[in-house]
Amino acid sequence: MSKKTTIILFYCGVAVVCAAILALVNLVLVPSLRMKGEETNAFTNIKIEKKDEWYPIEKDLVATNQAGETVKLSDLRGKVWMVAEFFAICPHCAVRNGAELRSIYDEFKGHPDFHMVCISVDPETDDVEKLKDYAQALGADVEDWWFLNAGEEKATHEYLENTLKFLGVRERADAAQIEASGRFDHDMGLIAVDRDFKAIGKWDLAYQRSENGSPEGYKELKAQLKQRIAAELER
Repeated sequence: MSKKTTIILFYCGVAVVCAAILALVNLVLVPSLRMKGEETNAFTNIKIEKKDEWYPIEKDLVATNQAGETVKLSDLRGKVWMVAEFFAICPHCAVRNGAELRSIYDEFKGHPDFHMVCISVDPETDDVEKLKDYAQALGADVEDWWFLNAGEEKATHEYLENTLKFLGVRERADAAQIEASGRFDHDMGLIAVDRDFKAIGKWDLAYQRSENGSPEGYKELKAQLKQRIAAELER
């Protein structure tokens, strides 16, 4: 057998082996991977659907509102309410969440069983005057929209994280970051609470409006939030 013939036979053999490997991948591995992917997607969808059932609020919070009144979150039992974190000098709260909160407020404030709550993550700074100014800037009526100072900072943060289940409040240490973004990094999500004093979902509209989100995701999420509030108010 000539050297040329040997080389041709060798490459033909390699081609046959490669074809066999590709066939094996298409017949066995690809369907298997597809099945695993479908299982993963199904599991993800199940988790999303089960977010409708969240958790009861097992501990009350006593705080001072923008009118200087002492109130408790449990005073809202029997109502449907939204709760968000904020602090008055946060450069992002009003920009990222203020318009969203005002939009939701305008849509549902006519319902006697709807209420909104914003809890300061900086109670050492946000006195009643600052709460009042912030509330007035957003056009909030103290009868159905509270801006709250819950007293001691550490206890407030623990309540927000452990009871309401917001992400943990983090204090910035870098002076430049504090100057640009404020002293605290905190959760921008909006949590809805039903008449039974149970958190029923969290919607992070600020994230969807950021460069990491999408206009479509934002519209869908906001529509879901409003639909859920309307449904709970009808109960």
